[in-house]
Amino acid sequence: MQNFFASCPRGLEPLLAEDLAAVGGQHIKTVPGGATFAGEWSVCYAANLHSRVAARILWRIAAKGYKKEEDIYQLALAADWPKWFLPTQTMRVDVTAIKCPLKSLDFITLRIKDAVCDRFRRECDIRPSIDTREPDVRVHAFLTADDCTLYVDTSGEPLWQRGLRQKTVDAPLKENLAAGILRLTGWQPGTPLFDPMCGSGTFLLEAAQIAHNIAPGSRRSFAFERLQNFDAEAWRNMRESALAAEKTVAWAQLYGSDISAQAVRAATANLDRAGLLDAVELVSGDILEIEAPKDSGVLVCNPPYGVRLEEQESLAALYPPLGTALKRHFAGWNCYFFTADLRMPKLMRLTPSKKTPLYNGALECRLFEIRMVAGSNRPAKSSSD
Repeated sequence: MQNFFASCPRGLEPLLAEDLAAVGGQHIKTVPGGATFAGEWSVCYAANLHSRVAARILWRIAAKGYKKEEDIYQLALAADWPKWFLPTQTMRVDVTAIKCPLKSLDFITLRIKDAVCDRFRRECDIRPSIDTREPDVRVHAFLTADDCTLYVDTSGEPLWQRGLRQKTVDAPLKENLAAGILRLTGWQPGTPLFDPMCGSGTFLLEAAQIAHNIAPGSRRSFAFERLQNFDAEAWRNMRESALAAEKTVAWAQLYGSDISAQAVRAATANLDRAGLLDAVELVSGDILEIEAPKDSGVLVCNPPYGVRLEEQESLAALYPPLGTALKRHFAGWNCYFFTADLRMPKLMRLTPSKKTPLYNGALECRLFEIRMVAGSNRPAKSSSD
């Protein structure tokens, strides 16, 4: 049994725990921004392959209290790095901290690098090279006020990089955040889904993968494949099983539009490259004018946030007609808006039935749920946050 830590966007920790339990994770405990869990290596492989909301899966190799930099160096020196990877492989070290009393994280990073290299010199007479861009192995250290925990990254590139999206527009959502938002809406395959501000198509790509039972990690490689203890046969069987469970791509009642023709072209190219274009209908259109594609369904979108003052003013002008358009065209739909602009529902003159706090990176946001009542221009009654 090994110990692991899975990271995720803040606000999605309960969904991450569900993902980890689904692949056999044990002793799952959520913390802000992730969850700890235990399991055999097959559980680690499966979490990387199947979790739609995880960002990284880290393998915990050592933890101890510290008072000074030398304590962290000794902790790293004691770890059996040559057992886990080769001195011919490249590496990098990343350090994050909360309330760390030591002065320089850069110096701590350097000391951990020194310790790993010193251990290799002692055991193998050679040391690994440092590659900060595309390392074979990533070592992570997490410091609290009193403790240092060392991890080896099993994911490599972050898990939200599915290997599908090539063309992007301004400020695209990360795929794991989009997948989590879809889960929070309660959308299920077979229900019409519409993104009227689809950008490069992230919500549509995630929904199409869910509808066709495509594991998010089935089209990419992972760092655990480069570790000494990698079980190639177990991984091959797991991945082949996931590929065999996929459904043939077909129309899935997924609709997308955007006022920008460039965005529609980007979304079309991304879906086409992923082999999922047949599942989706894409058109150019203005959210204020476009008709609902069906009598009912789930509308989800990530409108602009308006960081600059002039952007905030233009958004304030957009929201009232947007509220009117929703009443006119989307009665019977459950509408979800993911935004950092907390003025949005009030300026649309609609009362959200739910407000879910989420983070887009460091930016605090809300997922507003607005249920448009069929046969009435009045929004659903408010419930508490």
